[in-house]
Amino acid sequence: MAPKVAIVGAGFGGLCMAIQLERAGVDSYTVFEKAGDLGGTWRDNSYPGAGCDIPSHLYSYSFEKYGSWTRRYPEQPEILGYLAHCADKYDVRRKIRFNSAVVSAVFDGAEWQVTTEAPTPGAEPLTESFDMVVMSVGQLNRPHLPDIPGISDFEGTSFHSARWNHDHDLAGRRVAVIGNGSSAAQFIPRIAPQVEHLSVFQRTPNWVIPKPDATFGPLARLAFHYVPGLQRAYREWIYRYAEATLYPALAQGWSVGLLKQRALRHLRDQVPDPALRAKLTPDYPPGCKRVVIDSTFYPALTRPNVDVVTEKPIRITPRGVETTESLYEVDTIIYATGFKTTEFVAPIRVAGRQGRDLAEQWSGGAEAYLGISVPNFPNLFLLYGPNTNLGHNSIIFMIECQVNHIMACLPYISTLGPMEVRPEAMATWTRQIDAAMSRMVWGDGCQSWYKTAEGRVTNNWPGPTPLYRRLTALPPRRAYRPV
Repeated sequence: MAPKVAIVGAGFGGLCMAIQLERAGVDSYTVFEKAGDLGGTWRDNSYPGAGCDIPSHLYSYSFEKYGSWTRRYPEQPEILGYLAHCADKYDVRRKIRFNSAVVSAVFDGAEWQVTTEAPTPGAEPLTESFDMVVMSVGQLNRPHLPDIPGISDFEGTSFHSARWNHDHDLAGRRVAVIGNGSSAAQFIPRIAPQVEHLSVFQRTPNWVIPKPDATFGPLARLAFHYVPGLQRAYREWIYRYAEATLYPALAQGWSVGLLKQRALRHLRDQVPDPALRAKLTPDYPPGCKRVVIDSTFYPALTRPNVDVVTEKPIRITPRGVETTESLYEVDTIIYATGFKTTEFVAPIRVAGRQGRDLAEQWSGGAEAYLGISVPNFPNLFLLYGPNTNLGHNSIIFMIECQVNHIMACLPYISTLGPMEVRPEAMATWTRQIDAAMSRMVWGDGCQSWYKTAEGRVTNNWPGPTPLYRRLTALPPRRAYRPV
């Protein structure tokens, strides 16, 4: 008998899990989605210019190749459309409970008790039993606001880039953008021509390389759709290029100099003013923070109505942003300050065997075997969990590896009942991650969303992706035990 499965989240991970269950003939699953529609981070991030820095034919499921992509690097509406297409084609939308935020998952010794918010004010929360739980809540779903006093005192309009206020017209406004990462690099070029003045508050400059974007015309789309093997070959080429050239740079290998040279040439070509160029030149190794891939960001920063401010904001006042040197009066503040990335399943309370609290177990930094399973939490699986994010390739590849691993566990769960990862397997995994991480660039003198406040890298995978595919394909019996 197939286990009853709860899937939390209807983004790329949750939909992939649901689709593979459907393809395997397993209908005993429910997808819980906190919002009113699917899409995860691609539903939430609807800011102007929102898009992906991984080519579209790789940023998609291997089992659902899509000949309708209109550009090499897809933008948010097209990615969201692809996810809707997949949900409808594989008929999983009927299994999604929208507006059903999971607040807790508690293992009672035999099953998981999954509780969702009360459907209406005054009603009781709803609790349902499941044999296993798959957490697919992502790493980029809870907006982070900076620790600057006075945020609530601002009398103008303010919002986080992941909660874009589309009703607020920016035309003719004096705008402050706090943050300059990948999201800011995408929306700043879109809003700069509209506003009266834009102040970009930069804590640390980014390494930026050009984005070789292009549109796919009707003939190209027809070829991808009808020519046998063309899309597969193109996808494989993109994948292998990323592994062969981008991964070595993160591992401080042969391509570090190539990446740095390319970024500095891009900066020199697009920013003629030496003073501004100095502000935008990083003093840390390329890849320590996520590299920005964009060809329009630097030109936007050179506009006469745009200033790059490197003074530290110390307070938000009713009229604007106060720094160590002056007050910048604005009527709109946009926080491009990223997400709470190292807490993973938060704010959901997860309790395992003997009431073990997952947040407490992870108090020193989140860790999971293969980024998927955690000791003391039987039949609990994570998608896009600790140490599975990538800085060089497609996270969709990693999610598919994780889903395949979970699918391989199903027969064991059906036969043996609840099972959990062995402590010795977890300990070995942690040692291997730590050893591999010591060779990577992420620990070298920069702050990033990849690591905790204490400096431990909990988000990124420190190896090549073919290795991860091999490890997740190992028979589950080696690493798990029945409870």
